[in-house]
Amino acid sequence: MIRVRPPLPSPFYPPPLSPPLVPQSSPSFLSPSLWRPQPTPASGRRQSAEGCPASSALQRRWRRRRRLRVFCQGQQAGPLGGPPALRGAAPWGSMAMNYNAKDEVDGGPPCAPGGTAKNRRPDNTAFKQQRLPAWQPILTAGTVLPTFFIIGLIFIPIGIGIFVTSNNIREIEIDYTGTDPSSPCNKCLSPNVTPCICTINFTLEQSFEGNVFMYYGLSNFYQNHRRYVKSRDDSQLNGDASALLNPSKECEPYRRNEDKPIAPCGAIANSMFNDTLELFLVGNESHPTPIPLKKKGIAWWTDKNVKFRNPPGGESLEERFKDTTKPVNWVKPVYMLDSEPDNNGFINEDFIVWMRTAALPTFRKLYRLIERKSDLHPTLPAGRYYLNITYNYPVHSFDGRKRMILSTISWMGGKNPFLGIAYITIGSISFLLGVVLLVINHKYRNSSNTADITI
Repeated sequence: MIRVRPPLPSPFYPPPLSPPLVPQSSPSFLSPSLWRPQPTPASGRRQSAEGCPASSALQRRWRRRRRLRVFCQGQQAGPLGGPPALRGAAPWGSMAMNYNAKDEVDGGPPCAPGGTAKNRRPDNTAFKQQRLPAWQPILTAGTVLPTFFIIGLIFIPIGIGIFVTSNNIREIEIDYTGTDPSSPCNKCLSPNVTPCICTINFTLEQSFEGNVFMYYGLSNFYQNHRRYVKSRDDSQLNGDASALLNPSKECEPYRRNEDKPIAPCGAIANSMFNDTLELFLVGNESHPTPIPLKKKGIAWWTDKNVKFRNPPGGESLEERFKDTTKPVNWVKPVYMLDSEPDNNGFINEDFIVWMRTAALPTFRKLYRLIERKSDLHPTLPAGRYYLNITYNYPVHSFDGRKRMILSTISWMGGKNPFLGIAYITIGSISFLLGVVLLVINHKYRNSSNTADITI
């Protein structure tokens, strides 16, 4: 069939009153124009050319959204008296071409019996339609200036309190690496001197009150290396009998030695710190007083009672570790770390503390506790002391350093002035910004005679 396009109406004459042309070919499901409803039939229900009812609910929904409408053949015509394909189809044509019959639920035309159009738009909820209530503060001088001043007035006193508390902590650090030729431990750098014992004298200018903690510190030791951190077998450390005789492959190359499994296996255990530190008070040079050092209570409770367990089995600990061998760099096996049964083997607290790896290359680990015995006397009175060191742990191969630290603690932990300085710095900057903005606000308010300015 050949379609005849009617002549365009003249701008000087109204459009003809003849009825609109309706195409008689296949039905047009999408109309690219705005449509005018046809008169309702006498039956009271609008019908399409094919006799199927129009989807009035879908039409109303699409009419509200100002989008495309779905109609059947012959229901309506174009606004200029021609078919939709001939009048006003330019802006809507591209959208109509995106129509796909697969979008229908049943795969048929929307006017067919039982046919319904698939709705892809989001649910009509406040969240999906972006109608949630919103609040946006208006930054003015009246709201910004008090905020800066309040932050400054809060942070500065907190920083001063933390800084003063940190300074009240007593701490002394003694380096005994021995790289200095004048150091008493310089002789211990020679590999031929084993065992090597050196003594370092020092003086406490102020008394140490309360419990005192003795740490050993290492520098340039990267315990956070990926292969080093993974070089352990947690099942073996937890007392698993099968893992004791067959350690994890993560422990390589410290998994087996002399055709026997290593207990404990891995690079972490193999590099355990093994210097011995003893502290003496020189009250009388002929009879120095040894300071009692407590070796229990230095490990975390969860590590001591949950993560680390000795293997079950025989009556003695030596029988439980039968058919295993010590790590390569250890002098004695794991069941000879201590004479006390509750601090020997895998549950030795020195061993547990070492197995908790540090995040930074310069770190300290708790070595001993010095408990306060009397409230009338300080734990470590001011005076002369000497540190007796059994030098075993080599650090010169990786340019490391060793040190001993004596420190007290407070409610915020050990000595750390950084936190207090950070609070004071932030508070001072905030207060200074408040003063600067106050001057600017005062200047512009006087010049423009306004009550406030918007930032």
